[in-house]
Amino acid sequence: MSKLLRLSFQSSAFGLPPLNIQRRLLNLLIATVIATVFLGIPLLSIAKVYNVEEYIHPVTPAKEHAKLSFVIAKQLQYQHYRQMVLDDKLSSTVFDAFLKSLDPNRTFFLASDIKSFEKFRFLIDNNFRRGELENAFSTFNLYQKRHTERLVYTLNLLENKYDKLDFSKKEELVLERDEMPWPANEKEQNDLTRRQLKNVIISFKLAGKDDKEIQELLIKRYKNQLNRIKQTNNEDAFRIYMNALAESYDPHTQYFSPRISENFDIQMSLSLEGIGAMLQSEDGYTKVKRLVPAGPAEKAGQLKAGDRIVGVAQGVDGDMIDVIGWRLDDVVQLIRGKKGTTVRLELIPQKTKDEHKTKTIQIVRNTVKLEEQAAKKEIIEVTENGIKRKIGVIDIPAFYIDFKGAQAGEPDYKSTTRDVKKLINELQQENIDGLVIDLRNNGGGSLQEVNSLVGLFIKSGPTVQVKAADGRIAQLNDESDEITYQGPLAVLVNRLSASASEIFAGAIQDYNRGLIIGNQTFGKGTVQALQQLEQGQIKLTHAKFYRISGDSTQNLGVIPDITFPALYDKDDIGESSLPEALPWDKVKNAEFQHSPAFNSLFPTLKEKHQKRSKSDPDFLYIQETVARIDKKKDQKILSLNYKTRQKEYQESRQEQLEIENKRRIAKGEKPYKNIKELDDEEDVLGLNKEHEDEEDEDDKKDSDSRTFLLESANILVDYIQLKQNSIVHK
Repeated sequence: MSKLLRLSFQSSAFGLPPLNIQRRLLNLLIATVIATVFLGIPLLSIAKVYNVEEYIHPVTPAKEHAKLSFVIAKQLQYQHYRQMVLDDKLSSTVFDAFLKSLDPNRTFFLASDIKSFEKFRFLIDNNFRRGELENAFSTFNLYQKRHTERLVYTLNLLENKYDKLDFSKKEELVLERDEMPWPANEKEQNDLTRRQLKNVIISFKLAGKDDKEIQELLIKRYKNQLNRIKQTNNEDAFRIYMNALAESYDPHTQYFSPRISENFDIQMSLSLEGIGAMLQSEDGYTKVKRLVPAGPAEKAGQLKAGDRIVGVAQGVDGDMIDVIGWRLDDVVQLIRGKKGTTVRLELIPQKTKDEHKTKTIQIVRNTVKLEEQAAKKEIIEVTENGIKRKIGVIDIPAFYIDFKGAQAGEPDYKSTTRDVKKLINELQQENIDGLVIDLRNNGGGSLQEVNSLVGLFIKSGPTVQVKAADGRIAQLNDESDEITYQGPLAVLVNRLSASASEIFAGAIQDYNRGLIIGNQTFGKGTVQALQQLEQGQIKLTHAKFYRISGDSTQNLGVIPDITFPALYDKDDIGESSLPEALPWDKVKNAEFQHSPAFNSLFPTLKEKHQKRSKSDPDFLYIQETVARIDKKKDQKILSLNYKTRQKEYQESRQEQLEIENKRRIAKGEKPYKNIKELDDEEDVLGLNKEHEDEEDEDDKKDSDSRTFLLESANILVDYIQLKQNSIVHK
């Protein structure tokens, strides 16, 4: 056949081939097709080729965007806490922020693109003054084109060269490229794209998927991303650009487009129907920022802050929709739904460095009600030296208040302070020896409530200072001399304790009123206000919190007196991890009367805690798990050799099994025989969690959380004993 084809091509150079050759070619082609159909002889497949031009969709600014950009720039300049001048220095910061928001891993733009953009670096301030957006939109459109090129190249590899990808070569991939040079040319960029694809394929292979399944899944994923690019509109481009300006002032200042404003208003509502999770977009993923206290997701106990959502399905058997690369608002629409319906989420867990293994969870949507965020109590019994002591615990998920009920004069309106006061009185009737206030994962809330809550534990005095942009400092005070609880007190915090939680913990620490136990808190010490625009809203930072000692809670947070192993990496979660975060600083301390200092007890308390934790199987398990995660976090380069990765994966899983079995043996439980047995039991536990009794709150808390709570009770008992001994010796 090859000779005939050659002959036909040679003849066609001077016109059509001779008629007899045409007939012979046609007969041969017919015979080939017949042989293929009836004899199973393979016919060359027609390769599917994706075309960049098909998906390119440039956007241009709307008429109203010019005026809006000018108005937002003016409001930021004159009303933001920082009051920065819109000059060349800020222009350069916005320039870098805009490029980073478009291409955070330096994957899409070429070095030549970045060089061509440099002429805009010091023009942005002038552009905002004139309401000019052409430079921003041309940059955005080139990003869309480059992004499309990468997706098309990846799809063509998947469709036509999947079997040519060599997983036996000794290649590597740099994981974090945010400070790497942009690709020098298309050849270098293609090589990077190929390596990134190989990494994703290896991850799926390690998760047990076969090549056909991987190929189909990834083609579907990247086609989805291409289709999403086609749906991008000028409002998306404008929002990204304006937020590059807003977030150059601080990370909590944001522009909300009309649709995002609607979602934000729903999230701030006390009757949100959904799963109760705050989401953000990061590097093409939908990431869980935090869980709404007492919401369906937190109650289910399987979704965590930092988890990345890669798939969403409706009901218990609906098809899983891959959402990598989707717009955040579209993912939110998929997840949100009517009360009582089920949504399934495919996740990359926060603790997973690579995509080796995703997990699927299901959550029943519900209404997040104010009552469900109410404080709750329990009693923990601790025996020390033969003496049994009762430690009361009050878990406060948020600082809440029913403003409408309070304004209407309703006698039983809900508020944090009213509920906690009632719980304290109930606990004191049961003769507790000490009290732990649990503020872990409490993201804050009403400033009025944190002020009055501090007042339950102190005589009248200041609780927090608030500094405005003009430098004026206001002071919030507890005016009542009444003290609801005067006994031994501890406050338990973690990295997700923020804002109002930090004000409370800081005040208790400054008054020497109690022990602060746990992890360094989030460090959000700024105050925001929403301002309506002609279209959308702007959330603007206008003040800053300071402790009564004069120290800011901003950036640094509250440092505990006794620290626990950190389950959240402060380099990834917390104010200090956010770009352009306002700095920590000090103001003059407020005048207040504090209790006698007890920091002389800290060395003994820490010694007792460390001694106990060294023999506690659960505490040892947490420490070893955290150390294992930290070790993996330091890994900056991944091998693209499948056998090497498989070996690393198996070693990591074996290490996990050994840590788990070490804990089980120490607790007198039967160890797992192998990884499969561990995985099978985790799956069963996850399934059972979905059907557990909603009133059994203790069972909902994971073992790490419970371990820290029990140890906090032990530390408080140590404190009580040391205080009593010091009084006796006096």
